[in-house]
Amino acid sequence: MNASTAWRRLTVHQWFLLVLAAIMIVVMIFGVIAAVMLQRTTDLADDLVDRISPARIEAAELQGTLLDQETGVRGFLLTGNRQLLEPYERGMADEQRQYERVEELVRDEPEILSHLRQISEASAAWRRDYAEPLVAERQAASPISNAQMESGKPAFDRIRALTETLNDSLAQSRQQARDELIQAQTLRNWMFVAMITTFLVAGLAMAVLLRRAVVRPLDELRMASREVAEGNFDHPIPAHGPADIREVALDVDAMRTKLVAALETSREHEATLSTQAADLDAQAVELRRSNAELEQFAYVASHDLQEPLRKIATFCQLLEKRYTDALDDRGRQYIRFAVDGATRMQGLINDLLSYSRVGRLYDARRAVNLNLKLDKALDNLATGIEESGATVERPDDLPQITGDPMLLTMLWQNLIGNSIKFRHPDRPLVIRIDHEQVEESEWRFSLTDNGIGVDPEFADKIFVIFQRLHSREAYSGTGIGLAMCKKIVENHGGRIWLDTAYQDGGIRICFTLRSDTLSSEARFAAATASSEGSRT
Repeated sequence: MNASTAWRRLTVHQWFLLVLAAIMIVVMIFGVIAAVMLQRTTDLADDLVDRISPARIEAAELQGTLLDQETGVRGFLLTGNRQLLEPYERGMADEQRQYERVEELVRDEPEILSHLRQISEASAAWRRDYAEPLVAERQAASPISNAQMESGKPAFDRIRALTETLNDSLAQSRQQARDELIQAQTLRNWMFVAMITTFLVAGLAMAVLLRRAVVRPLDELRMASREVAEGNFDHPIPAHGPADIREVALDVDAMRTKLVAALETSREHEATLSTQAADLDAQAVELRRSNAELEQFAYVASHDLQEPLRKIATFCQLLEKRYTDALDDRGRQYIRFAVDGATRMQGLINDLLSYSRVGRLYDARRAVNLNLKLDKALDNLATGIEESGATVERPDDLPQITGDPMLLTMLWQNLIGNSIKFRHPDRPLVIRIDHEQVEESEWRFSLTDNGIGVDPEFADKIFVIFQRLHSREAYSGTGIGLAMCKKIVENHGGRIWLDTAYQDGGIRICFTLRSDTLSSEARFAAATASSEGSRT
Protein backbone atom coordinates (compact mmCIF):
# COMPACT_ATOMS: atom_id res chain seq x y z
CA MET A 1 0.00 0.00 0.00
CA ASN A 2 1.53 3.30 -1.09
CA ALA A 3 1.30 6.59 0.82
CA SER A 4 -1.39 8.02 -1.49
CA THR A 5 -3.70 5.06 -0.91
CA ALA A 6 -3.11 5.22 2.84
CA TRP A 7 -4.06 8.92 2.93
CA ARG A 8 -7.24 8.23 0.92
CA ARG A 9 -8.36 5.60 3.41
CA LEU A 10 -8.31 8.13 6.22
CA THR A 11 -11.66 9.38 7.42
CA VAL A 12 -12.51 12.97 8.33
CA HIS A 13 -12.31 12.01 11.96
CA GLN A 14 -8.81 10.56 11.49
CA TRP A 15 -7.69 13.67 9.57
CA PHE A 16 -8.84 15.85 12.41
CA LEU A 17 -7.19 13.58 14.95
CA LEU A 18 -3.85 13.91 13.16
CA VAL A 19 -4.06 17.70 13.08
CA LEU A 20 -5.31 17.88 16.65
CA ALA A 21 -2.50 15.58 17.80
CA ALA A 22 0.08 17.88 16.21
CA ILE A 23 -1.59 20.91 17.77
CA MET A 24 -1.74 19.21 21.17
CA ILE A 25 1.99 18.43 21.04
CA VAL A 26 2.79 22.04 20.23
CA VAL A 27 0.39 23.25 22.89
CA MET A 28 1.93 20.96 25.49
CA ILE A 29 5.43 22.18 24.66
CA PHE A 30 4.38 25.82 24.83
CA GLY A 31 2.31 25.07 27.92
CA VAL A 32 5.28 23.63 29.78
CA ILE A 33 7.45 26.58 28.78
CA ALA A 34 4.72 29.06 29.70
CA ALA A 35 4.17 27.36 33.05
CA VAL A 36 7.90 27.54 33.81
CA MET A 37 8.03 31.20 32.79
CA LEU A 38 4.90 32.03 34.77
CA GLN A 39 6.32 30.32 37.83
CA ARG A 40 9.64 32.14 37.37
CA THR A 41 7.82 35.48 37.04
CA THR A 42 5.69 34.73 40.09
CA ASP A 43 8.72 33.76 42.17
CA LEU A 44 10.60 36.92 41.20
CA ALA A 45 7.56 39.11 41.87
CA ASP A 46 6.97 37.43 45.23
CA ASP A 47 10.65 37.84 46.16
CA LEU A 48 10.53 41.53 45.25
CA VAL A 49 7.21 42.23 46.97
CA ASP A 50 7.39 39.92 49.97
CA ARG A 51 11.11 40.03 50.84
CA ILE A 52 13.29 42.79 49.35
CA SER A 53 10.82 45.71 49.57
CA PRO A 54 9.81 44.92 53.20
CA ALA A 55 13.53 44.55 54.07
CA ARG A 56 14.24 48.06 52.72
CA ILE A 57 11.35 49.45 54.71
CA GLU A 58 12.54 47.75 57.89
CA ALA A 59 16.13 48.97 57.25
CA ALA A 60 14.86 52.53 56.89
CA GLU A 61 12.89 52.19 60.13
CA LEU A 62 16.01 50.74 61.80
CA GLN A 63 17.99 53.80 60.69
CA GLY A 64 15.29 56.07 62.06
CA THR A 65 15.27 54.16 65.35
CA LEU A 66 19.03 54.59 65.76
CA LEU A 67 18.72 58.30 65.01
CA ASP A 68 15.94 58.60 67.62
CA GLN A 69 18.22 56.97 70.18
CA GLU A 70 21.08 59.37 69.44
CA THR A 71 18.76 62.40 69.51
CA GLY A 72 17.17 61.28 72.79
CA VAL A 73 20.55 60.76 74.52
CA ARG A 74 21.93 64.11 73.30
CA GLY A 75 18.81 65.98 74.41
CA PHE A 76 18.88 64.39 77.87
CA LEU A 77 22.58 65.16 78.31
CA LEU A 78 21.99 68.80 77.38
CA THR A 79 18.83 69.46 79.41
CA GLY A 80 18.57 66.69 81.95
CA ASN A 81 14.86 66.28 81.04
CA ARG A 82 13.96 62.66 81.76
CA GLN A 83 11.18 62.64 79.13
CA LEU A 84 13.76 63.14 76.38
CA LEU A 85 15.09 59.64 77.10
CA GLU A 86 11.81 58.03 75.96
CA PRO A 87 12.90 57.83 72.23
CA TYR A 88 16.17 56.24 73.40
CA GLU A 89 14.45 53.59 75.54
CA ARG A 90 11.72 52.93 73.01
CA GLY A 91 14.29 52.78 70.20
CA MET A 92 16.26 50.04 71.96
CA ALA A 93 13.12 47.83 72.07
CA ASP A 94 12.20 48.57 68.44
CA GLU A 95 15.81 48.09 67.28
CA GLN A 96 15.90 44.44 68.32
CA ARG A 97 12.61 43.69 66.58
CA GLN A 98 13.78 45.38 63.39
CA TYR A 99 17.09 43.49 63.46
CA GLU A 100 15.17 40.19 63.68
CA ARG A 101 12.74 41.19 60.94
CA VAL A 102 15.47 42.28 58.49
CA GLU A 103 17.55 39.21 59.31
CA GLU A 104 14.55 36.96 58.58
CA LEU A 105 13.92 38.65 55.21
CA VAL A 106 17.55 38.58 53.96
CA ARG A 107 18.67 35.29 55.48
CA ASP A 108 19.66 34.03 52.00
CA GLU A 109 22.00 37.00 51.31
CA PRO A 110 25.26 36.74 53.37
CA GLU A 111 26.56 40.18 52.38
CA ILE A 112 23.49 42.01 53.68
CA LEU A 113 23.49 39.87 56.83
CA SER A 114 27.12 40.90 57.41
CA HIS A 115 26.20 44.59 57.16
CA LEU A 116 23.31 44.02 59.55
CA ARG A 117 25.54 42.35 62.14
CA GLN A 118 28.08 45.16 61.87
CA ILE A 119 25.32 47.71 62.54
CA SER A 120 24.13 45.67 65.53
CA GLU A 121 27.65 45.45 66.98
CA ALA A 122 28.39 49.13 66.33
CA SER A 123 25.12 50.28 67.96
CA ALA A 124 25.72 48.02 70.95
CA ALA A 125 29.27 49.43 71.33
CA TRP A 126 27.96 53.02 71.08
CA ARG A 127 25.47 52.41 73.85
CA ARG A 128 27.99 50.56 76.02
CA ASP A 129 30.89 52.99 75.64
CA TYR A 130 29.06 56.29 75.28
CA ALA A 131 25.31 56.47 75.85
CA GLU A 132 24.85 54.38 78.98
CA PRO A 133 27.84 55.82 81.01
CA LEU A 134 26.96 59.45 80.22
CA VAL A 135 23.24 58.90 80.88
CA ALA A 136 24.16 57.38 84.25
CA GLU A 137 26.38 60.37 85.14
CA ARG A 138 23.68 62.84 84.06
CA GLN A 139 21.09 61.04 86.15
CA ALA A 140 23.48 61.32 89.10
CA ALA A 141 23.47 65.13 88.55
CA SER A 142 27.10 65.15 87.44
CA PRO A 143 28.00 67.82 84.87
CA ILE A 144 28.72 66.66 81.32
CA SER A 145 31.37 68.53 79.36
CA ASN A 146 31.26 69.27 75.68
CA ALA A 147 34.21 67.01 75.08
CA GLN A 148 32.34 64.11 76.70
CA MET A 149 29.24 64.79 74.60
CA GLU A 150 31.26 64.93 71.40
CA SER A 151 33.19 61.75 72.23
CA GLY A 152 30.43 59.52 70.90
CA LYS A 153 30.12 61.27 67.54
CA PRO A 154 32.71 59.11 65.68
CA ALA A 155 31.03 55.91 66.82
CA PHE A 156 27.59 57.08 65.69
CA ASP A 157 29.01 58.37 62.39
CA ARG A 158 30.24 54.85 61.79
CA ILE A 159 26.71 53.57 62.49
CA ARG A 160 25.35 56.04 59.91
CA ALA A 161 27.86 54.84 57.35
CA LEU A 162 26.96 51.19 58.02
CA THR A 163 23.22 51.88 57.65
CA GLU A 164 23.86 53.70 54.37
CA THR A 165 25.85 50.69 53.18
CA LEU A 166 22.96 48.39 54.19
CA ASN A 167 20.47 50.55 52.30
CA ASP A 168 22.71 50.59 49.23
CA SER A 169 23.00 46.78 49.30
CA LEU A 170 19.24 46.41 49.61
CA ALA A 171 18.68 48.90 46.77
CA GLN A 172 21.11 47.00 44.59
CA SER A 173 19.39 43.70 45.41
CA ARG A 174 16.00 45.24 44.61
CA GLN A 175 17.24 46.60 41.27
CA GLN A 176 18.68 43.21 40.36
CA ALA A 177 15.37 41.51 41.19
CA ARG A 178 13.46 44.08 39.10
CA ASP A 179 15.77 43.50 36.13
CA GLU A 180 15.31 39.73 36.35
CA LEU A 181 11.53 40.19 36.66
CA ILE A 182 11.40 42.42 33.56
CA GLN A 183 13.45 39.90 31.57
CA ALA A 184 11.18 37.04 32.67
CA GLN A 185 8.04 39.03 31.81
CA THR A 186 9.45 39.94 28.38
CA LEU A 187 10.27 36.31 27.63
CA ARG A 188 6.87 35.24 28.87
CA ASN A 189 5.11 37.76 26.62
CA TRP A 190 7.07 36.55 23.60
CA MET A 191 6.10 32.99 24.45
CA PHE A 192 2.43 34.00 24.51
CA VAL A 193 2.81 35.73 21.14
CA ALA A 194 4.40 32.59 19.74
CA MET A 195 1.55 30.46 21.14
CA ILE A 196 -1.09 32.72 19.60
CA THR A 197 0.73 32.68 16.28
CA THR A 198 0.91 28.89 16.39
CA PHE A 199 -2.79 28.65 17.16
CA LEU A 200 -3.63 30.97 14.25
CA VAL A 201 -1.51 28.91 11.87
CA ALA A 202 -3.09 25.72 13.17
CA GLY A 203 -6.56 27.24 12.72
CA LEU A 204 -5.73 28.20 9.16
CA ALA A 205 -4.47 24.68 8.48
CA MET A 206 -7.68 23.24 9.94
CA ALA A 207 -9.76 25.56 7.73
CA VAL A 208 -7.88 24.48 4.60
CA LEU A 209 -8.21 20.82 5.58
CA LEU A 210 -11.91 21.27 6.32
CA ARG A 211 -12.42 22.90 2.93
CA ARG A 212 -10.62 20.23 0.92
CA ALA A 213 -11.60 17.15 2.93
CA VAL A 214 -15.14 17.97 4.05
CA VAL A 215 -16.75 21.09 2.58
CA ARG A 216 -16.08 20.40 -1.08
CA PRO A 217 -17.25 16.75 -1.02
CA LEU A 218 -20.26 17.75 1.06
CA ASP A 219 -21.16 20.47 -1.48
CA GLU A 220 -21.15 17.86 -4.22
CA LEU A 221 -23.26 15.55 -2.08
CA ARG A 222 -25.67 18.38 -1.24
CA MET A 223 -26.17 19.39 -4.88
CA ALA A 224 -26.80 15.80 -5.92
CA SER A 225 -29.22 15.27 -3.01
CA ARG A 226 -31.11 18.42 -4.02
CA GLU A 227 -31.52 17.05 -7.52
CA VAL A 228 -33.03 13.90 -6.05
CA ALA A 229 -35.23 15.93 -3.69
CA GLU A 230 -36.63 17.90 -6.63
CA GLY A 231 -37.87 14.65 -8.16
CA ASN A 232 -34.97 13.52 -10.34
CA PHE A 233 -34.62 10.12 -8.67
CA ASP A 234 -32.33 8.84 -11.46
CA HIS A 235 -29.59 11.39 -10.68
CA PRO A 236 -26.47 9.56 -9.33
CA ILE A 237 -24.88 10.49 -5.99
CA PRO A 238 -21.09 11.12 -6.38
CA ALA A 239 -18.74 9.48 -3.85
CA HIS A 240 -15.62 11.62 -3.32
CA GLY A 241 -13.48 12.80 -0.40
CA PRO A 242 -12.46 10.94 2.75
CA ALA A 243 -13.62 7.39 3.40
CA ASP A 244 -16.50 8.24 5.70
CA ILE A 245 -17.91 10.91 3.34
CA ARG A 246 -17.72 8.40 0.48
CA GLU A 247 -19.62 5.93 2.67
CA VAL A 248 -22.26 8.58 3.39
CA ALA A 249 -22.63 9.23 -0.34
CA LEU A 250 -23.08 5.51 -0.98
CA ASP A 251 -25.66 5.30 1.81
CA VAL A 252 -27.53 8.29 0.40
CA ASP A 253 -27.57 6.65 -3.00
CA ALA A 254 -28.92 3.46 -1.43
CA MET A 255 -31.53 5.56 0.35
CA ARG A 256 -32.49 7.12 -2.98
CA THR A 257 -33.29 3.70 -4.39
CA LYS A 258 -35.33 2.83 -1.30
CA LEU A 259 -37.29 6.08 -1.54
CA VAL A 260 -38.76 4.99 -4.83
CA ALA A 261 -40.07 1.82 -3.23
CA ALA A 262 -41.21 3.78 -0.17
CA LEU A 263 -43.28 6.11 -2.34
CA GLU A 264 -45.33 3.23 -3.61
CA THR A 265 -45.79 1.96 -0.07
CA SER A 266 -46.83 5.43 1.14
CA ARG A 267 -49.50 5.62 -1.53
CA GLU A 268 -50.91 2.34 -0.31
CA HIS A 269 -50.82 3.63 3.27
CA GLU A 270 -52.58 6.83 2.18
CA ALA A 271 -55.43 4.80 0.81
CA THR A 272 -55.59 2.84 4.06
CA LEU A 273 -55.62 6.06 6.10
CA SER A 274 -58.45 7.43 3.99
CA THR A 275 -60.47 4.33 4.78
CA GLN A 276 -59.67 4.67 8.49
CA ALA A 277 -60.66 8.36 8.44
CA ALA A 278 -64.00 7.43 6.96
CA ASP A 279 -64.45 4.82 9.70
CA LEU A 280 -63.63 7.43 12.36
CA ASP A 281 -66.19 9.80 10.89
CA ALA A 282 -68.76 7.04 11.07
CA GLN A 283 -67.82 6.34 14.67
CA ALA A 284 -68.17 10.05 15.48
CA VAL A 285 -71.67 10.01 14.01
CA GLU A 286 -72.47 6.92 16.05
CA LEU A 287 -71.08 8.61 19.18
CA ARG A 288 -73.28 11.68 18.62
CA ARG A 289 -76.27 9.36 18.13
CA SER A 290 -75.37 7.54 21.36
CA ASN A 291 -75.13 10.84 23.24
CA ALA A 292 -78.53 11.84 21.88
CA GLU A 293 -79.95 8.53 23.10
CA LEU A 294 -78.35 9.17 26.50
CA GLU A 295 -80.05 12.57 26.64
CA GLN A 296 -83.32 10.88 25.72
CA PHE A 297 -82.76 8.31 28.46
CA ALA A 298 -82.15 11.09 30.96
CA TYR A 299 -85.41 12.72 29.91
CA VAL A 300 -87.30 9.44 30.18
CA ALA A 301 -85.70 8.66 33.55
CA SER A 302 -86.54 12.08 34.93
CA HIS A 303 -90.14 12.16 33.65
CA ASP A 304 -91.62 8.97 32.24
CA LEU A 305 -90.00 6.48 34.67
CA GLN A 306 -90.85 8.53 37.74
CA GLU A 307 -94.50 8.99 36.78
CA PRO A 308 -95.42 5.29 37.35
CA LEU A 309 -93.54 5.33 40.63
CA ARG A 310 -95.50 8.36 41.80
CA LYS A 311 -98.77 6.60 40.80
CA ILE A 312 -97.76 3.46 42.67
CA ALA A 313 -96.95 5.43 45.81
CA THR A 314 -100.13 7.56 45.51
CA PHE A 315 -102.55 4.66 44.92
CA CYS A 316 -100.95 2.56 47.66
CA GLN A 317 -101.48 5.42 50.08
CA LEU A 318 -105.10 5.83 48.87
CA LEU A 319 -105.61 2.07 49.21
CA GLU A 320 -104.35 2.17 52.77
CA LYS A 321 -106.49 5.20 53.59
CA ARG A 322 -109.74 3.86 52.06
CA TYR A 323 -109.53 0.23 53.10
CA THR A 324 -107.64 0.66 56.35
CA ASP A 325 -110.45 -1.06 58.27
CA ALA A 326 -110.49 -4.01 55.89
CA LEU A 327 -106.73 -4.56 56.01
CA ASP A 328 -104.94 -6.29 58.79
CA ASP A 329 -101.49 -5.32 60.10
CA ARG A 330 -99.75 -7.49 57.54
CA GLY A 331 -101.62 -5.81 54.67
CA ARG A 332 -100.83 -2.32 55.93
CA GLN A 333 -97.18 -3.36 56.32
CA TYR A 334 -97.10 -4.56 52.72
CA ILE A 335 -98.50 -1.23 51.53
CA ARG A 336 -95.87 0.68 53.50
CA PHE A 337 -93.20 -1.54 51.93
CA ALA A 338 -94.56 -0.71 48.46
CA VAL A 339 -94.66 3.04 49.18
CA ASP A 340 -91.15 2.97 50.67
CA GLY A 341 -89.80 1.03 47.69
CA ALA A 342 -91.33 3.46 45.20
CA THR A 343 -89.98 6.44 47.16
CA ARG A 344 -86.50 4.93 47.34
CA MET A 345 -86.65 4.13 43.63
CA GLN A 346 -87.43 7.79 42.91
CA GLY A 347 -84.48 8.84 45.06
CA LEU A 348 -82.17 6.40 43.26
CA ILE A 349 -83.31 7.70 39.85
CA ASN A 350 -82.77 11.33 40.89
CA ASP A 351 -79.33 10.58 42.33
CA LEU A 352 -78.38 8.58 39.25
CA LEU A 353 -79.45 11.47 37.04
CA SER A 354 -77.36 13.91 39.07
CA TYR A 355 -74.40 11.56 38.87
CA SER A 356 -74.68 11.20 35.08
CA ARG A 357 -74.91 14.97 34.59
CA VAL A 358 -71.55 15.67 36.28
CA GLY A 359 -69.14 16.83 33.57
CA ARG A 360 -71.85 16.59 30.91
CA LEU A 361 -74.41 19.27 31.73
CA TYR A 362 -72.67 21.01 34.63
CA ASP A 363 -69.48 22.26 33.00
CA ALA A 364 -69.42 26.05 33.32
CA ARG A 365 -65.77 26.40 34.27
CA ARG A 366 -64.45 29.69 35.59
CA ALA A 367 -62.53 31.10 38.54
CA VAL A 368 -64.41 30.07 41.71
CA ASN A 369 -63.91 31.41 45.24
CA LEU A 370 -64.12 28.30 47.43
CA ASN A 371 -64.99 30.41 50.46
CA LEU A 372 -68.29 31.40 48.81
CA LYS A 373 -69.05 27.82 47.72
CA LEU A 374 -68.36 26.54 51.25
CA ASP A 375 -70.61 29.27 52.67
CA LYS A 376 -73.41 28.22 50.32
CA ALA A 377 -73.01 24.54 51.21
CA LEU A 378 -73.17 25.38 54.93
CA ASP A 379 -76.31 27.44 54.33
CA ASN A 380 -77.92 24.48 52.55
CA LEU A 381 -77.00 22.22 55.48
CA ALA A 382 -77.88 24.75 58.19
CA THR A 383 -80.83 22.69 59.51
CA GLY A 384 -78.83 19.47 59.72
CA ILE A 385 -75.88 21.26 61.37
CA GLU A 386 -78.18 22.86 63.94
CA GLU A 387 -80.04 19.61 64.72
CA SER A 388 -76.84 17.60 65.09
CA GLY A 389 -75.05 20.31 67.10
CA ALA A 390 -72.08 20.04 64.74
CA THR A 391 -69.15 22.45 64.85
CA VAL A 392 -67.43 23.26 61.53
CA GLU A 393 -63.84 24.51 61.81
CA ARG A 394 -62.78 26.12 58.55
CA PRO A 395 -59.77 28.13 57.31
CA ASP A 396 -60.00 31.89 57.20
CA ASP A 397 -59.22 32.00 53.49
CA LEU A 398 -59.58 29.23 50.91
CA PRO A 399 -57.85 29.54 47.52
CA GLN A 400 -59.47 30.37 44.21
CA ILE A 401 -60.03 27.31 41.99
CA THR A 402 -60.87 26.99 38.29
CA GLY A 403 -64.01 24.86 38.01
CA ASP A 404 -67.78 24.62 37.95
CA PRO A 405 -69.40 26.62 40.80
CA MET A 406 -72.44 24.31 41.13
CA LEU A 407 -70.32 21.14 41.23
CA LEU A 408 -67.94 22.58 43.82
CA THR A 409 -70.89 23.53 46.02
CA MET A 410 -72.24 19.97 45.65
CA LEU A 411 -68.77 18.67 46.60
CA TRP A 412 -68.68 20.56 49.91
CA GLN A 413 -72.33 19.79 50.61
CA ASN A 414 -71.95 16.03 50.07
CA LEU A 415 -68.76 15.79 52.15
CA ILE A 416 -70.12 17.78 55.10
CA GLY A 417 -73.53 16.06 54.83
CA ASN A 418 -71.80 12.67 54.92
CA SER A 419 -70.04 13.64 58.18
CA ILE A 420 -73.35 14.83 59.68
CA LYS A 421 -75.11 11.60 58.70
CA PHE A 422 -72.42 9.32 60.15
CA ARG A 423 -71.76 11.27 63.37
CA HIS A 424 -70.99 9.42 66.60
CA PRO A 425 -73.92 9.31 69.04
CA ASP A 426 -71.72 9.67 72.15
CA ARG A 427 -69.80 12.87 71.33
CA PRO A 428 -70.49 16.24 69.73
CA LEU A 429 -69.66 16.32 66.03
CA VAL A 430 -66.61 18.40 65.05
CA ILE A 431 -65.77 18.87 61.36
CA ARG A 432 -62.40 20.43 60.47
CA ILE A 433 -61.47 21.64 56.98
CA ASP A 434 -57.80 22.19 56.11
CA HIS A 435 -55.86 22.98 52.95
CA GLU A 436 -52.26 23.28 51.75
CA GLN A 437 -50.50 24.01 48.47
CA VAL A 438 -48.63 20.95 47.16
CA GLU A 439 -47.53 22.39 43.79
CA GLU A 440 -47.52 25.76 42.05
CA SER A 441 -51.11 25.38 40.85
CA GLU A 442 -52.40 22.43 42.88
CA TRP A 443 -54.03 22.45 46.33
CA ARG A 444 -54.78 19.57 48.68
CA PHE A 445 -57.85 19.80 50.90
CA SER A 446 -58.91 17.57 53.80
CA LEU A 447 -62.14 17.17 55.75
CA THR A 448 -61.77 15.51 59.16
CA ASP A 449 -64.57 14.53 61.54
CA ASN A 450 -64.91 12.57 64.78
CA GLY A 451 -67.80 10.40 63.62
CA ILE A 452 -68.12 6.63 63.53
CA GLY A 453 -65.23 6.25 61.07
CA VAL A 454 -64.55 3.69 58.30
CA ASP A 455 -62.37 0.59 58.39
CA PRO A 456 -59.30 0.95 56.11
CA GLU A 457 -60.36 -2.16 54.16
CA PHE A 458 -63.34 -0.19 52.81
CA ALA A 459 -61.21 2.81 51.71
CA ASP A 460 -62.01 2.25 48.02
CA LYS A 461 -65.51 0.85 48.41
CA ILE A 462 -66.97 4.04 49.92
CA PHE A 463 -66.43 5.91 46.64
CA VAL A 464 -68.25 3.32 44.48
CA ILE A 465 -71.78 4.24 43.40
CA PHE A 466 -74.64 2.60 45.36
CA GLN A 467 -72.17 0.90 47.74
CA ARG A 468 -73.33 0.96 51.36
CA LEU A 469 -71.53 -0.10 54.53
CA HIS A 470 -74.62 0.10 56.74
CA SER A 471 -78.23 -1.02 56.48
CA ARG A 472 -80.97 1.37 55.34
CA GLU A 473 -82.62 1.05 58.75
CA ALA A 474 -79.46 2.40 60.45
CA TYR A 475 -78.64 5.18 57.95
CA SER A 476 -80.80 6.53 55.14
CA GLY A 477 -79.58 7.40 51.67
CA THR A 478 -78.79 5.77 48.34
CA GLY A 479 -75.00 5.42 48.67
CA ILE A 480 -74.21 7.88 45.92
CA GLY A 481 -72.86 10.89 47.87
CA LEU A 482 -69.15 10.03 47.99
CA ALA A 483 -69.32 8.56 44.48
CA MET A 484 -70.64 11.96 43.35
CA CYS A 485 -67.73 13.65 45.17
CA LYS A 486 -65.26 11.34 43.43
CA LYS A 487 -66.70 12.12 40.00
CA ILE A 488 -66.71 15.89 40.68
CA VAL A 489 -63.07 15.89 41.83
CA GLU A 490 -61.90 13.73 38.92
CA ASN A 491 -63.86 15.92 36.49
CA HIS A 492 -61.77 18.84 37.79
CA GLY A 493 -58.51 16.97 37.20
CA GLY A 494 -57.93 15.97 40.85
CA ARG A 495 -58.25 12.84 42.96
CA ILE A 496 -59.96 11.94 46.23
CA TRP A 497 -59.07 9.32 48.80
CA LEU A 498 -59.60 8.17 52.38
CA ASP A 499 -56.61 8.84 54.65
CA THR A 500 -56.17 5.38 56.17
CA ALA A 501 -53.32 6.64 58.38
CA TYR A 502 -55.76 8.77 60.38
CA GLN A 503 -56.48 6.82 63.60
CA ASP A 504 -57.86 9.47 66.00
CA GLY A 505 -61.53 8.51 65.64
CA GLY A 506 -63.70 9.44 62.72
CA ILE A 507 -62.39 9.80 59.17
CA ARG A 508 -60.26 12.14 57.09
CA ILE A 509 -61.08 12.50 53.40
CA CYS A 510 -58.48 14.23 51.22
CA PHE A 511 -58.83 15.57 47.69
CA THR A 512 -56.89 17.79 45.28
CA LEU A 513 -58.02 20.63 43.03
CA ARG A 514 -56.12 22.86 40.62
CA SER A 515 -56.10 26.64 40.50
CA ASP A 516 -55.31 26.81 36.76
CA THR A 517 -57.39 25.91 33.74
CA LEU A 518 -57.50 22.16 33.15
CA SER A 519 -56.31 21.06 29.70
CA SER A 520 -58.71 19.30 27.41
CA GLU A 521 -56.60 16.12 27.57
CA ALA A 522 -56.73 16.09 31.37
CA ARG A 523 -60.48 16.73 31.38
CA PHE A 524 -60.99 13.92 28.90
CA ALA A 525 -58.89 11.56 31.05
CA ALA A 526 -60.80 12.57 34.18
CA ALA A 527 -64.15 12.10 32.46
CA THR A 528 -63.05 8.68 31.14
CA ALA A 529 -61.90 7.60 34.58
CA SER A 530 -65.18 8.80 36.05
CA SER A 531 -67.17 6.87 33.46
CA GLU A 532 -65.20 3.70 34.12
CA GLY A 533 -65.79 4.16 37.85
CA SER A 534 -69.53 4.53 37.20
CA ARG A 535 -69.64 1.32 35.15
CA THR A 536 -67.73 -0.48 37.92
